[in-house]
Amino acid sequence: MQNKTIGQIESDICDAIIKFEKEYLGRGPKEGKVFILGDMIVVRLKGVLTPAEEQLSKTSEGSGLIKKVRMSLLEGARVLLENIVFEITGCQVISLHTDISTKNGERLIIFTLDKNFGGNFR
Repeated sequence: MQNKTIGQIESDICDAIIKFEKEYLGRGPKEGKVFILGDMIVVRLKGVLTPAEEQLSKTSEGSGLIKKVRMSLLEGARVLLENIVFEITGCQVISLHTDISTKNGERLIIFTLDKNFGGNFR
């Protein structure tokens, strides 16, 4: 881990989150990007909605249902996500925040960590 650049660590986290989405949720995003900012990791996933969710998102009630279900699924897998981050970074996750856009099929996941990441790897 110490020999990896920030870019390599970001790529490892992105690959692991995409793999998680495919295995745990049954479908992965079309594209992903990870940004490490001090003691935060920001994950941006594009193309996360299934075709059925895209149809459902055409109403405000459907959008709300998608958000609730996706939030519930992610909360149920929180420990798995925290372990992914710890395995790659050696940092404990303090908090996890997420939201999904039903307009463009994008999800953001933000992890706050127990230490400043930049000081460890730059």
